[in-house]
Parts: sequence; structure tokens; C-alpha cells
Amino acid sequence: MKVDTFGTSDLARLVSDEAGWAFFFEEVSMKFYGQAAAVAAKIVEAFQTGCVPAPLAQLYLRRQDGKPMRSWSILNQLSVLLAGCSDARGFRQWEAAGRWVKKGEKAYAWILVPLQAKVEADDGEASESAALITYGYKSAAVFDISQTEGEPIADTPNRAWLDILPLVEVAHAFGLEVTGYAGRPGRALGHYAPGRHIALGVENLATWAHELVHAADDRLGNLQQRGGHWLSETVAELGGATLLVLLGKEVEADTGGAWAYIQQYAEAAGIQPAAACFQALNRLAQAIDLILETAESCREGSNVQQSDG
Repeated sequence: MKVDTFGTSDLARLVSDEAGWAFFFEEVSMKFYGQAAAVAAKIVEAFQTGCVPAPLAQLYLRRQDGKPMRSWSILNQLSVLLAGCSDARGFRQWEAAGRWVKKGEKAYAWILVPLQAKVEADDGEASESAALITYGYKSAAVFDISQTEGEPIADTPNRAWLDILPLVEVAHAFGLEVTGYAGRPGRALGHYAPGRHIALGVENLATWAHELVHAADDRLGNLQQRGGHWLSETVAELGGATLLVLLGKEVEADTGGAWAYIQQYAEAAGIQPAAACFQALNRLAQAIDLILETAESCREGSNVQQSDG
């Protein structure tokens, strides 16, 4: 039997036993139509390059925002995030929300629509328990919010997760608001606005700790450089990882990120790696001391209030 002539009758025969299922999944190639092949290739590439966790993590910070894409399969949500979308919808979904795709815009993101065949019983009659087999995919174009215009769309982060961040009381003691935003692949997933807020575009403790160290570094008067300066970023990356290890969250700590900053920025600036490490250690120690001292003060204040009550 040739795979390219594989039909539903063949499916019925094959899936009647375990060996048949094994043949189906190992030998029968999925069919891709339209842009589906490109979408599949992009997802495979993300697995190969280790780029799946970052966009996938963004789904959780945004999971309660009520956007239509939250009801899509995880496959399709990952697909549009890899394409750089934060809120993707079809034409009619945008119209229902009071927005319209701008004239001249072309789709750069697609979702996969499964093509399925019903496996009938051996006697050829349909059965309520008949299995549906996905034998391929076609594509459907969707558009990011940046490609539309019209009524504003509310952007609601997962407030519950933000409120239970470890050491969030330190940020509040610094006079900072902690909020969320729609992060996108390839862009910063966290942001510290001096004296105003820490914003997170992903539900990720390493990003949170990184931005909190930025805030402490700034409060100490050390954050003089702007725009991703190698020293500031090294302090935040290594300091954030150290904080998470202190909190017993080694799994979430990005322990290798600091060296990447030193290699990328310090060496390009002609600074010896050893000198860069020495400078970073002094500053990150000051930032961590301030964070821990502030956390202790917050706990002491809370204990006093409880005893007075």
C-alpha cells in the first residue's frame, strides 16, 4: 500500500491493533496545505534552537485576559507568538471587537486547522465511538493587534501571580508599582522604569529578579548607564540569579546569563573579562544587601502591626 494513496478505509484497518497505530504515526506523513508547512517548520525550528520556553511562558501571564486566542490549541498559540503576535485574531473576530484590519496589511501569522477523517467500524457503518484521525493541516490567516485600528482593547495581566512574587514587598517599599504587559518573542520580557514601576511581559522569576536588582542598583545611585549597558545588565542578571538561589529557586535561576552579557558587551568595549567580573561583583553585592535588608525591614514592620493588633 502506498502512503500517498492512504485513505479512511486503510485507517480503519490499521488502527484496529497497536501495530497499526505504530505504522500510522511512524510511516504516514502529515499533509500540509497553504502556509501550514511554513508554520510547522517554524515550530520544529523553535524546538531545535531551544526557543520554545520563552514564548510559551508568556501564555501563562496572559492566560486570564479573555482574548480569543487563549481558547486556541497550545500549538496555535505558540505559532502566533513565534510570529511576533501578542493578540492575534481573524477578520471577523477583530470586527466583533470593534476593530478592523488596516488597509494594505498582509498576514504574517497563521494558525493550523486540523484535517480529520472519521474511522468507521469494520462493517463500514458509522459509530458514535468512531475515532477521528488528524491526517494533516491547512492554514488560516490571523492578524496581530498592531495591524488593526479601532476601539482600544483592555490589557489585563495575571494580577494574582504578580501579587505573590517573592520579595514583591521590596519593590513596593521602593515606591514601585509591579505590573504586566504583553511581551513578545525577540523583545524585552521585563522592564524597569526608574522610580515608577517594574513591568513583566512573562511569568518568569528570572526576569522578575533581574528587574528587581535593577531597581535596587538604581536606588543605590549606581544605575547611571542606560540602554542595556554591559555592567548594569551583568549586575542585574547575576544578582537576580543569586537572589533566586538564596530563595531556594535554583531551577528558575538563569545562572549562565551573566557571562553572556560580559562576552557580548564588555569584550566589545575592550574591557578585560576579569576586570568586568570584579566591577559586577561589587555592585551586585550592594544591590543584594539592599534588597535583603529592605525585605527584613518589611517583615519586622509586619510583625509589629500584628502584635499591635
